[in-house]
Amino acid sequence: MVNPIMASKTFEELFVELQQKAATGDPVSSRTAQLVQQGVHAIGKKVVEEAAEVWMAAEFQTKEQTAEEISQLLYHLQVMMVARGLTLDDVYAYL
Repeated sequence: MVNPIMASKTFEELFVELQQKAATGDPVSSRTAQLVQQGVHAIGKKVVEEAAEVWMAAEFQTKEQTAEEISQLLYHLQVMMVARGLTLDDVYAYL
């Protein structure tokens, strides 16, 4: 299990990192670049899958497992944002 304290970054830091990986990453070595190359449909399937896993974790698993699933959902949502050319401000406008 990854130590959340050592691996933590902000939502904004993750977004910048994903933008860079999508722009410069090799699809063979970067999951982010690979997903962006595959397109919105492939990313959307992962978003739906991860959303279901968040729900199931919240229902039946620990807080830590639920937090991990939420982090994976947030990652895939940000990959979708990158693929669609959205910025954080585009989304924040609706929060």
